Amino acid sequence: MSMLEVKNIYKSYGTLEVLKGISFTMEKHETKVIIGTSGTGKSTLLKCINQLDPPDKGKVWLEGQEITNPKIDINKIRQKIGFVFQDFNLFNHLTALKNVSIGLEKVKKIEKEQAQDRAIKELQRVGLKKQAHQYPAQLSGGQKQRVGIARALAMDPSIILFDEPTSALDPELIGDVLDVMKSLAGEVAMLVVTHEMGFARNVADEIIFMEGGVIVENGPPKQMFQNPKIERTKQFLGKISTLYGKE
Repeated sequence: MSMLEVKNIYKSYGTLEVLKGISFTMEKHETKVIIGTSGTGKSTLLKCINQLDPPDKGKVWLEGQEITNPKIDINKIRQKIGFVFQDFNLFNHLTALKNVSIGLEKVKKIEKEQAQDRAIKELQRVGLKKQAHQYPAQLSGGQKQRVGIARALAMDPSIILFDEPTSALDPELIGDVLDVMKSLAGEVAMLVVTHEMGFARNVADEIIFMEGGVIVENGPPKQMFQNPKIERTKQFLGKISTLYGKE
């Protein structure tokens, strides 16, 4: 069985049907990038996967466990699923170090000193060891997002979900975050919702193009960018590459 299996996911809000039968699989250490127009359900899909917003219909398996089963201990499962939000979601009253170590202490019940040692290691991994004792208000947006990535990594997740991790950043800060994400490719499975076409082209093992709550087309970057099978994919990639850059 695949590391992650998403099967026939549906999600509606009132009369608005957002997801209309999404299915795909991911293997260990694979990087998949989800692209598509705004409002097409990309972020909703991520929230359905980690059960922040459970699907109305369909199933999700992580490492052979059905995490959509209402009897499962979802908090235990969520330890295996990192989530990096577009608006950082850091605790403003805690230092960068504490933002990273708190999950280890509270959720994994690791001793404070050991948790902080691990947090320092992950902050160093994302280039922020010197900022360990600074508070979010003292950090740039790019630094906050890298703290968010360090926090996810510290929990030893099987997969990290990235919900438009660079969309709230000034252009000059985006590169540092993308460089960290590139460095993780092949080390941990990543499912990334983004408009960053250079990242999608150079790092993704597969690109998933969503529109109108369905997967229009998916495939390796070379195929998707150079020879998409569907005209709508060609139109979208042409327009998005003009807006956000090809590299």
